[in-house]
Amino acid sequence: MRLFEHEAKRLLQEAGIGIPAGVFLTSPAEIEEVANRLPFPVVLKAQALTGGRQKVGGVSFAQTPKEAATEAERLLGLEIRGLHPEGLLFEERVQVQGELFLAVTYDNAAKEAIVLLSKEGGVEVETAAAMPGRVIQYPFDIRRGFFQYQGREAAAALGLTGQDLLQVGGVLSRLVHLFLKFDATLVEVNPLARTIDGRSVALDAHLELDDDALSRHPELERDYGIPRREGTGRPATAFEAQAAAIDASDHRGVAGRVVEFDGNLGLLIGGGGASLTAFDAIKRHGGRPANYCEIGGNPSVRKVALLTKLILSRPGVEKLAVIMNVVSNTRVDLVARGVIKGVVELGLDPSQVIAVFRIPGSWEEEGVKILRRYGVPHCDRTVSIDEAARRAVAPGEKR
Repeated sequence: MRLFEHEAKRLLQEAGIGIPAGVFLTSPAEIEEVANRLPFPVVLKAQALTGGRQKVGGVSFAQTPKEAATEAERLLGLEIRGLHPEGLLFEERVQVQGELFLAVTYDNAAKEAIVLLSKEGGVEVETAAAMPGRVIQYPFDIRRGFFQYQGREAAAALGLTGQDLLQVGGVLSRLVHLFLKFDATLVEVNPLARTIDGRSVALDAHLELDDDALSRHPELERDYGIPRREGTGRPATAFEAQAAAIDASDHRGVAGRVVEFDGNLGLLIGGGGASLTAFDAIKRHGGRPANYCEIGGNPSVRKVALLTKLILSRPGVEKLAVIMNVVSNTRVDLVARGVIKGVVELGLDPSQVIAVFRIPGSWEEEGVKILRRYGVPHCDRTVSIDEAARRAVAPGEKR
C-alpha cells in the first residue's frame, strides 16, 4: 500500500526525522485559516498516489496568502495521469544548501534488505543508479536490526564527514527502524536537504507498505489516521478499467494486476515473480514501461489480442515486449496468436512493433512458427529475462 506524501511525513516525524512545517489541506478556503501559522514563501504539493506530478505542474510556490489560494485552486483542479489530487500539502519553503537521496528497500535478487544513498538528491534513483559510483548500497540483516554505527558507515561510504556524517547516519537508522516497524517494502526520502541552519530535513517522502502485513498494523488508522487502501490505493485510470473489463469478459486465463505508467514500451509479462523481474530489468536497462500487465492461466487468443490492442493504442506507446518465465499452464502458441492478431488488427507490422517475445514452455515450437511467419524476434529459455529486457529496450542488439 502506497502512502500519500503527507501520511509518509507524519510517520517520518514520529520516527524523529525532520520535516518542513506544514499542513494538509483539501480546499483553497482553508489557506486563510493556516496562513498565519506558516512563514511565507511556501510550497504547495498536489497529493495523488502516482508519480510525475512535477512534470505536469503539481508542485507550486507562493509568496503571499493570496497567491497561495490561487495556486491551491489550480492544483486541486489538476489532473495527474488521470487522477485528481486528494488534497494539498502546504509547507514552508526550506532554504537548502545540499541534497541527498536516501532509501531502504529489499534487493530481491540478493534476498536481503539494503540501504541506498546518493548525492544525486532530487533525481530519480534509476537515473542516479545508471551512473557508476553514484549510488551506495549497504546491505543489512533484518533479523539483527540496524545500528547507529552502520548508519555512519553507510554515510562515510558516500564521502560524508563531520556533522553531516553524524546527521545522515542518524536519519538512516531512523528510516530503517520505520521500515521494519511497519513492514515496509520501500521507505524513500528524496531529497533529504541540508538547510542553511544545519538541519537535515526530508523535503519529499515515499513509503510503501507490504499489503500482506497490513492486518498487523491497526495503529496506522487508529493513531495516525491512515486508512487501509486496497490495490493501488487510488481509483483506476481509464486504461486500467478497460483492462479489468477485458479480463472480466472472458473467464479463460487472467490479466492480473494492470497498472498504467508514463512510458513508451508496452508490456505483457507473467510467470509469478518473473513479471516483477522483467519490469525491474527493463527500467534498469533504461527502458520506460508504459504499463504493468500480468497474464497467465492460459488466456485465450481473444483476451490477449484485446489487451495487446489496448496497450498499443495508448498515446506514446511505440513497442511491445512480451516476456514470461517458463510456462506449463499457458500455451505459448495461443499467446503468440493473440499478440499477432492484436497488432495486425491495429494495422501495424508485428516485426516492427513487437520488440521481443520470450515465453518458453508448453506449445513453444508451434508459437515460434507463428512468430517467424511475421518476422517477430523470439527468445528461447537460453536467453535470460534480464537479457530479453535489454533487447526490448535496444531492439536488434544481441550479446
